[in-house]
Amino acid sequence: MTVNDLGCIHIYYGNGKGKTTCSVGLAVRAAGCGRRVLFIQFMKTGKSSEISMIEKLPGIEVMEAPRMKKFSFRMNDEEKKEMLDADNAVLERVKEKVSDGSYDLLVMDESIGSCHKGFLDEGLLLDFLRNKPEHLEVVMTGRHPDDTLMGIADYVTEMHKVKHPYDKGINARRGIEF
Repeated sequence: MTVNDLGCIHIYYGNGKGKTTCSVGLAVRAAGCGRRVLFIQFMKTGKSSEISMIEKLPGIEVMEAPRMKKFSFRMNDEEKKEMLDADNAVLERVKEKVSDGSYDLLVMDESIGSCHKGFLDEGLLLDFLRNKPEHLEVVMTGRHPDDTLMGIADYVTEMHKVKHPYDKGINARRGIEF
């Protein structure tokens, strides 16, 4: 195995802006050098502007994921259980897709957030990470990774908010935050 065949695990986390942007940048970089990328977003509404562009790029496949219909704090127990079942099913589909070694990079945007909210079984995610194809590079984003996820990662980058327009009451802007 060469250094280029080593599949590392990346975590981009924190309360600052840039986690998804960083993962999209890495996906574009990998596709730019001929690597096959599988990109999936958990806990999103499907309206993030980056998806409309990266799904047009050769070498990047965007996988459909369950869409959030409302914020997690507004969900009842039944809706939370539906999200858990749906996100776990998506992880099973991801495992199947990458098992044959045809992907070089897997981006699971907001997978950490999904675990933290109880929508993705962290045990299933950890099992996948421990048994992934050896060459597969994996990127996970979100807030609040626990110590086990942090320990399994090769790269851990914290995005720390110092200042943000939201602090002044400015809502998320299309093309900038989503």
